[in-house]
Amino acid sequence: MTQSQTQSILEQYGPREAMEYDVVIVGGGPAGLSAAIRLKQLAADKGNEVSVCVLEKGGELGAHILSGAVMDPIAINELFPDWKERGAPLNTPVSEDRLLFLTESRALKTPAWMLPGCFRNHGNYIVSLANVVRWLGVQAEALGVEVFPGFPAAEILYNDDDSVKGVATGNMGVDRHGNPTDAFQLGMELHAKYTLFAEGARGHLGKQLIAKFNLDKDKDPQTYGIGIKELWEIDPKLHQPGLVIHTAGWPLDTRTYGGSFLYHLENNQVAVGYVVGLAYENPYLSPYEEFQRYKTHPEIRKFFEGGKRISYGARAITAGGLQSLPKLAFPGGALLGCDAGFLNASRIKGSHAAMKTGMLAAEAAFAALGADRRYDVLTEYAAAFEKSWLHEELHKARNFKPWMNKGLYTGTLMVGIDQIVFRGKAPWTLHHAHADHECLKPAAECTPIAYPKPDGKITFDRLSSVFISNTNHAEDQPVHLTLKDPTIPVRINLDIYAGPEARYCPAGVYEFVKADDGAERLQINAQNCVHCKTCDIKDPTQNIVWVAPEGGGGPNYPNM
Repeated sequence: MTQSQTQSILEQYGPREAMEYDVVIVGGGPAGLSAAIRLKQLAADKGNEVSVCVLEKGGELGAHILSGAVMDPIAINELFPDWKERGAPLNTPVSEDRLLFLTESRALKTPAWMLPGCFRNHGNYIVSLANVVRWLGVQAEALGVEVFPGFPAAEILYNDDDSVKGVATGNMGVDRHGNPTDAFQLGMELHAKYTLFAEGARGHLGKQLIAKFNLDKDKDPQTYGIGIKELWEIDPKLHQPGLVIHTAGWPLDTRTYGGSFLYHLENNQVAVGYVVGLAYENPYLSPYEEFQRYKTHPEIRKFFEGGKRISYGARAITAGGLQSLPKLAFPGGALLGCDAGFLNASRIKGSHAAMKTGMLAAEAAFAALGADRRYDVLTEYAAAFEKSWLHEELHKARNFKPWMNKGLYTGTLMVGIDQIVFRGKAPWTLHHAHADHECLKPAAECTPIAYPKPDGKITFDRLSSVFISNTNHAEDQPVHLTLKDPTIPVRINLDIYAGPEARYCPAGVYEFVKADDGAERLQINAQNCVHCKTCDIKDPTQNIVWVAPEGGGGPNYPNM
């Protein structure tokens, strides 16, 4: 909805009901739930009362959570030292690491002694992060945290001095044109002394906060990847619980950053996925088709012969590292986890970092509440991060993505020197020069890529994939993929870049179709959207803006 439509509804139906809390947390993922849990733990230790609520846009906790995922237990060890006794779903310890360099027909295995530390996973666990989040939700609610799934935060609320006052949830029961229907329900305001934002990569409110408070001043541009994942049930004879395989090389060209993961979980299940850096140059490249093509490699295909694909999803990941982190706190709140960009790209891990930042922010907020503060800047959060093991870890990894952006061969050599010779402590820091949306070249300067048709057994089309992501949006609701200028998709994106949104979207949301007069137009199939945020990141003119849809809409990942 437009701002004028929102204002009109408030004039007709308002004012909105308001609820007061000490801390409101936006996002029920690892960062948000860890912050909520830590706040309640600290309050219990001190015999205090702290009111905490968590807003989650998914229909249930875990519904929108997608990650590889190999999880480092360092943060959960701190949050719940007895997590095993509590039944946390970390069931499959890593048993073997393999790093393969692929050509079209061969796989070259890196000797174990040459593996950089970032690819060594002894002591880590292969998990369904969605299930870990569901477990964290149970722990949070047991401590008294109020969790509201299906209620996306749609608007940031400010005090008169521009400090963050809280958030408002979106209105329900609004039709495609922004008009209230018979099922209309006015959104609710949630006010807090501190509001913590943990929306994941490219959070739509976090993006606004970074711009409003200039949090990225003197920082490198943030850079992202898109991770596309499938969950398979494979032949038990081929299943090796705890096996972790990463690959680089084919099918991407050597100039394009990306690679795969293949993780053997319990119950004959395998998580397979592909990450493509969104700084790629060729507008004809399709991350989705690259992933499907990757599965046809002889060394990879063998795992899936006779298997069954049971789930699919996609999500952007922040990969800029330490030099792209914005300022973490602002008047009245803070950014947590991937909303700020704490993922360690070299390890392809972010859940432990998200949990740690949630805990650090919670400790800063709790101390501030104890001093009867509110709406100010939690400077203690950033200070604690700089003294933490997480800062040390990200500092060691800071040059990984910049080196890999220089190409597969140069990047691999220099990362090896950086990580093995200097152990991540080289006396230099490389920087990101461009945001991802600035990197596309005009189509006239690039070569089209011919992708094979899906076979329906190992490789699949987009729509059949979206179907098994359980994605659903109410059809008669405002389109949540908005255009600043509706002429740009044809006038610029199609004419200059050959319509890249039709290829970088992994869910078939965008397609160019001919209107009745024969002219091309962009059709937005918003009901297909899996909330990956790639369009918001990669659109070359930043014309596409992702906003929160009606509560509960989007994918419903059962075990991702």
